[in-house]
Amino acid sequence: MSAPERPAGWAGTPVTGAELTQRYQSSVMNTFGTPARVLARGEGSTVWDVDGNRYLDLLGGIAVNSLGHAHPAIVEAVTNQLQTLGHVSNFFISEPQVRLAEKLLSLVGHDGRVFFANSGAEANEAAFKASRRTGRTRVVATEGSFHGRTMGALALTSKAQYREPFEPLPGDVTFVPYGDVAALEAAVDDTVAAFVVEPIQGEAGVIDAPEGYLAAAREITSRHGALLWVDEVQTGVGRTGDWFAHTASGIVPDLVTLAKGLGGGIPIGAMIALGDAATLLGPGNHGTTFGGNPVATAAALAVIDTIETEGLLAHATARGDQLAAGLERHPRVTAVTGRGLLRGVVLTEPRAADVQTAAYDAGLIVNAPTPDRLRLAPPLVLTEDEAAHAVATISALLDEVLA
Repeated sequence: MSAPERPAGWAGTPVTGAELTQRYQSSVMNTFGTPARVLARGEGSTVWDVDGNRYLDLLGGIAVNSLGHAHPAIVEAVTNQLQTLGHVSNFFISEPQVRLAEKLLSLVGHDGRVFFANSGAEANEAAFKASRRTGRTRVVATEGSFHGRTMGALALTSKAQYREPFEPLPGDVTFVPYGDVAALEAAVDDTVAAFVVEPIQGEAGVIDAPEGYLAAAREITSRHGALLWVDEVQTGVGRTGDWFAHTASGIVPDLVTLAKGLGGGIPIGAMIALGDAATLLGPGNHGTTFGGNPVATAAALAVIDTIETEGLLAHATARGDQLAAGLERHPRVTAVTGRGLLRGVVLTEPRAADVQTAAYDAGLIVNAPTPDRLRLAPPLVLTEDEAAHAVATISALLDEVLA
């Protein structure tokens, strides 16, 4: 790596990464292990650590930083809103909350209602509770799924190492193989409240739903009077080149959950309930103190407006295709999955973690969600030159690490 550099306007603390890491280890609960770097500043698709090293951010805070770092539209929206009205609780209405709910319904293209939360797990908790209001308790989820780590969301998440330390978990949940229509048909009957599914499984390594799977899920759930709940926490808000990843399938879900990219880095989650599902939760059935607060909803409105005005849906498709085309040519890559700027890079060897570590040293931030897959979820503002640099650097790393 080149010598550390101090970015323009540097205002970092005089401590080193090693010092802050040591302090972190003695003061922050050890739920994440020890993070790899101590970041201090970001701009666009670039971040710097406290030692001045520069990185191209190809993870975007795990698909959160839709507009990159320090985007002027979010900075302005949050600053203006804080100067006007920061928090009021849900005893009162604020204009940004109403405008965002209306905007989300217009983007999904159907009548409904929106419940605002603070995260994807909370949005999924709200949907889980809504499913109980059908009078049924069984929920069907998929193997490889990830819906959050709170107790209800965790009950829907299939990974054993997440679930088993906290069992018994709430709910009557059946897991079926992802993409298997016959298994879904066998699992869903007239006792099922909902089927929850990701249109692309992010934490499993960016696994695409097979062609026709979501349409089959819609038909099966409708036939049995069950809700179709689409978890778009990682895929929504332009990440795949569409506002919602399920749109291409032509289906209309009953519930859609969002978070991550919706606030561009400001914590916010949303459950969109469509049609009859919009009336499942009523007064006293659910609540939140911070959900839908003016600052978070103002940030989300700025994210959506910027995606629209700057043509970032088409841009995400173009840059994602550029990454995929470049990386698919490498002999150590067997496939590039996903759409837009949510991509899984499938390696010939189960050494994705080694590539991730080498990438940090080479000035790239990538993620290894499974032993043989890299995940790329860069900001939607990633430039053509940055994407080309990413392809060249990852290709060189694959030559070095997997040689």
